[in-house]
Amino acid sequence: MEDVYLYTDANLLTQMKSSKYELGFFRVKFYTKTGKLENSITEEISDFYFYPSGGTLRDKNFNIVHYNARFDTYRGFDPKNLSGTK
Repeated sequence: MEDVYLYTDANLLTQMKSSKYELGFFRVKFYTKTGKLENSITEEISDFYFYPSGGTLRDKNFNIVHYNARFDTYRGFDPKNLSGTK
């Protein structure tokens, strides 16, 4: 079983399915090192905000840290299809 706190497209989607869609974003968590997104297991996990209207992952200060075209509503992604999303 893959660790959902490692940043991958599949883990982002998994977390979006179980996260409440509010104010235009999903709250997700990923491993970080000194607050920066890491793609390996660390002792630190931080909150991030994923905005599908633009496909952007933002850190706790709302700085853009990653763009994901696969999950961009302007490129056809529909977050309403996720369970738990209203």
